[in-house]
Amino acid sequence: MNQLKKWLGIVWMLLGPVAIYYLIKTAAGEIEKNPVTNTIIQWAVFVIIFIPIAIGLIIFGYYAFKGEYEHLPESSKEI
Repeated sequence: MNQLKKWLGIVWMLLGPVAIYYLIKTAAGEIEKNPVTNTIIQWAVFVIIFIPIAIGLIIFGYYAFKGEYEHLPESSKEI
């Protein structure tokens, strides 16, 4: 299971930049097709919101690759 987590960590680290690239490429294409203020604002919001999410995906993948999730702490059942 730990080996799977490391491989998926690599997948997440690669998926983040690829997603950002395609998002910006799509935004540029849509803005070029219809260059009105509404379209520009809409795609700017999409890009601004999604880039930190993609960066978080990269960071999550990095920690998974380093093995930070191999030994998760036990939950305490104190009531």
